[in-house]
Amino acid sequence: MDGSPSPESVTTLTRDETTFHVIGTAHVSEQSVIDVREVIRRVRPEVVCVELCKGRHDALTKDGAFRDLDIFKVIREGKTLYLLAHLALGAYQRRMGAALGVRPGAEMLAAIEEASAVGARVELIDRDIHVTLKRTWANLGLWKKSMLLSSLIVGDSDDGKGRNVSAADIEKLKESKALSEMLSELSTALPEVKKPLIDERDQYLVSGMEAAGDRARSVVAVVGAAHVPGMRTYFGKPVDRAALDRMPAPSLWATLLKWLIPTALIAAFIVGWWFLDTDKLTNMVLAWLIPTSLGAGLFTLLGGGRLLSVLTAIVFAPIAALHPLIGTGMGVGLVEAYLRRPSVKDCERLADDVQTIRGFWRNPVTRILLVAVLSGLGTMAGMWVGAAWVVTLV
Repeated sequence: MDGSPSPESVTTLTRDETTFHVIGTAHVSEQSVIDVREVIRRVRPEVVCVELCKGRHDALTKDGAFRDLDIFKVIREGKTLYLLAHLALGAYQRRMGAALGVRPGAEMLAAIEEASAVGARVELIDRDIHVTLKRTWANLGLWKKSMLLSSLIVGDSDDGKGRNVSAADIEKLKESKALSEMLSELSTALPEVKKPLIDERDQYLVSGMEAAGDRARSVVAVVGAAHVPGMRTYFGKPVDRAALDRMPAPSLWATLLKWLIPTALIAAFIVGWWFLDTDKLTNMVLAWLIPTSLGAGLFTLLGGGRLLSVLTAIVFAPIAALHPLIGTGMGVGLVEAYLRRPSVKDCERLADDVQTIRGFWRNPVTRILLVAVLSGLGTMAGMWVGAAWVVTLV
């Protein structure tokens, strides 16, 4: 490869006295690294903006990014699913990067290094990864959440049609026609993902870039190529960053549904206590307890949970199912975390272990996360079975 920029990799935008050079990259592309270095050396900007938030910047630039991970804090704050999704996405990128011989995020590191070399200020302009994941996660139903996580965890570096993805394939994705087709397919297949993952971040990135470039003569922004069309569209337009940073509130229907089964069950028990004999009421209670407890216990066992974690799931699930603000996964996850107690070495090895099924299963951190998530899913499955059973007995 030569050192000249790819034909469509750089978009130039101007506002007042500031010129913005937006480099559209692929996160596992060797050519993107070359483009970034060449453009920054040629332009010698005052500011270099990168598509990173502080969390992703630290993960990219610091050795052992997960070294100080507090698994107890993750579980207590209800971030189990978000950490799993973050790990799965990172593993997917690392697998693809390994297949192409390029470290994911190498172009961002190159931008930071070249900024230092030319004396430019580095600005992190992306939205916090946790906010993005939470807003994305909130848009997905249970089935699509499961499918997305499983495909990221077990997926290989192919295009979904059994062909290995090559460096040439990656470069084609940076072309406007290919990008348009890819985003169109994403909008059709997963519109719930495209809005928070692409559209909202287009606005956030261009707003951050413009703010960073205030009173500067020239700015270079390094972003994923998929964001460039949207950034062009929103350039110069007002963006409400506070609204894009806001955690999504649950919908009215989701809130009602969350309380519907517990309320209906309590009502059924009251009816049973008032109108039915003791034996029938006992049968109703058992019809609720047995599937809910067994569902949570079985799923916890399938996740490789320790015996005490399984027993915790069995005892805790009926209580958690009747009170939506209490999660089985939190209680079981904390017990499993106490029993496994990941070491610093386990946390340091996390990014490598999640790239394989064997490593994912072996690492105590991911095993704890898996047990916590599955115990919650088991409770939910058992709860629906139990509710249906109770209704037949009323």
